[in-house]
Amino acid sequence: MFVQVDTRRRQRWYWATGVLVVACVSCFMVLALSPAAEQLSLVMRWGAIPARLFSLDRPWWTHITRGDVVTLATALFIHVAWVHLLSNLMFLVIFGLSSERALGSPRFLVLFLFGGTFANLVGAITLAGVHAPIIGCSGAVSAVVGAYLALFPRARLGLVLPLGLFLEFVRVPASLLIGIWVLLQLMFTYAGPGFGAVVWWCHIAGFLFGVVFALVSRGAVMRRMRG
Repeated sequence: MFVQVDTRRRQRWYWATGVLVVACVSCFMVLALSPAAEQLSLVMRWGAIPARLFSLDRPWWTHITRGDVVTLATALFIHVAWVHLLSNLMFLVIFGLSSERALGSPRFLVLFLFGGTFANLVGAITLAGVHAPIIGCSGAVSAVVGAYLALFPRARLGLVLPLGLFLEFVRVPASLLIGIWVLLQLMFTYAGPGFGAVVWWCHIAGFLFGVVFALVSRGAVMRRMRG
């Protein structure tokens, strides 16, 4: 969809991806160092619990005044398994850095937060009545992956892989890495009960949000590339 345009403008500092990584790691460390009872309390308080968000035993506006809606965003920074955390952050960095350079840091942060919140909302709707919390930034990273694919549909990424006794630098299609991402998300979907309520619809919703966000941002991206 987009093409690279050479520019001589001065380099900008891109901070959003780094801030998000630090935030996710910091929250993980707080949980990991907390006693088991307190860890469970934090996850249940700040995770997005579908049954709490769509409870019919009180008026809808109380979900806003009680802060339940906020958990759709705070749940993005909660991980209780290091494998889940590392897989999310790995793909956030791989696809986030290029997307952030194209979108700009503020717009990229909006993509992550709003894309992840929307993904969690869709997931909560599909799990209405479930008391297990939706946690992790998989939906937000899916939005980043979707935006990347829309921004750079024919991109190839450089990777360092162990081939035999040596490390080799190879370039692989971004679509291949996105396929690996899909397989990982399927794995965590089936392993969901161990990590919280993980639902495939979160990932689909986040991915579609990212694609639409990139298309809507096309004009701003082209101006950044030329400016």
